[in-house]
Amino acid sequence: MHKSSKPQATPGAFVERREFLGGAATLAGASLVGGAAGAPFLGVPAATSRAAEPSPAPPAPAMTPDRDRRLRRWQDQRWLLDAVIETVGIEWDQGRLGGLVGACGPDVLGDVAGIRSRVHKFNDLTRETVRAAVRREKTAREFEQEGRNVPARENYFTAALLYALSQWAIFENTKENLALNDKKNSCYSKYVQYADHEIRRVEVPFDGKSLPGYLHLPPNRSGRVPCVWSISGLDSTKEGGSALYGDRLRERGIATLALEGPGQAECAIREIHLTQTNWMQAGPVVLDWLRSQKEIDPDRIGLRGVSLGSYLGTQVAASDDRLKACALQAMALEPTAHTAFETGSPSFKLRFMYYTGLQTEAELDRFLQSWSLEGVGEKVKCPYLLVAGEDDQLSPVEYGYKLMDSISAPKQMLVYEGALHGVIGSPAVTNGPNTATFVAEWIKDRFDGKPMQTKHMKVDAAGRVRESTFEEARKALSIDLA
Repeated sequence: MHKSSKPQATPGAFVERREFLGGAATLAGASLVGGAAGAPFLGVPAATSRAAEPSPAPPAPAMTPDRDRRLRRWQDQRWLLDAVIETVGIEWDQGRLGGLVGACGPDVLGDVAGIRSRVHKFNDLTRETVRAAVRREKTAREFEQEGRNVPARENYFTAALLYALSQWAIFENTKENLALNDKKNSCYSKYVQYADHEIRRVEVPFDGKSLPGYLHLPPNRSGRVPCVWSISGLDSTKEGGSALYGDRLRERGIATLALEGPGQAECAIREIHLTQTNWMQAGPVVLDWLRSQKEIDPDRIGLRGVSLGSYLGTQVAASDDRLKACALQAMALEPTAHTAFETGSPSFKLRFMYYTGLQTEAELDRFLQSWSLEGVGEKVKCPYLLVAGEDDQLSPVEYGYKLMDSISAPKQMLVYEGALHGVIGSPAVTNGPNTATFVAEWIKDRFDGKPMQTKHMKVDAAGRVRESTFEEARKALSIDLA
């Protein structure tokens, strides 16, 4: 009998089509990481000096097939997600590139345009942001070698934030994620070296490990200065907690502690996972540490939180009665987070699973049953600000009103007509008060001891701010018929 000359399949060698495509794409992305595999790309020196040694194999794919299978909607809707990204682009779920521009400034617009043009499916995200990060790191090193510290600073900062963005699409601690984290930290440490203000890398002990962060001190300070703990959201990191130039708090003589707590970014890598209540334990630990710093005025400390940071920031505010201010933006306040996790992009829930360290969707669903701020708002004692989009698609605005009802401390709510999560996407945002400026001025007023009245503020499409009581706001129609 004639035997076929075709190669015989090895048992267990077959892979699913998605596993092959995903692995191929992310391996290609991994090969771009200068130093991740010990080999330079586009002239970027490797992380070590052993350039003559043979390069090891590239890191594993960004996410393993096992991680892909842990969330039902993620599996069922991946084809749809890729189609949406092809149609809408990299910001299909929220405006992550806007945050990059806000932190880095207009010089990053070229990188943003390049990333937008090259990301056509989910697996492109890590590869293309790494490509941009590598280019920026290469440029920074060239400027550094020439003794040009200002452009070196700018490019290291941008590279660090691009590496951080490239990690967003990896929801587990793969070799690639760890390599990207090292590159992010390396570039940011170079930025710290050349920054135009003093920055300290800090580690706050917590539960046998430590919480990583950066303390940004304003230039030309005298004596102890006020400080804001900036709490990031589900998709942001500490590196973006203080802008390269023109930072709203730093410009007002206010220090910023950009520190990640349980579950967030580098804490997830360190396996310091999020629980329903451990931010209420971490909060006092971090605030006590902050008050012990010689540069910081212990009686003028506040909080700023964005998106998931609005939930976590409320927990922290409820755990400390010495805070002077708590300013939160882009609500994530819905109990169980049903709207975000069951009707939004499936990437939200998969990333949140990574934050918690849970291994199955069933475990996560049980966890979310007790995800609520019930009984927390009543414990908030400091002045409290909530900036929200009226049409927030991830956390309905009604839950913001419900939380505000539970807070007896002086409180204000600024709602932008028609705006989405992130307080974007409506004429009210374009024509109304700049949210970053409003928050910074509001915090400064609290530190300066200015009195504050409880009130509701609504920004209409023309940018006009209408003040009312909370009771009047709830009774009002979205469109003024007068």
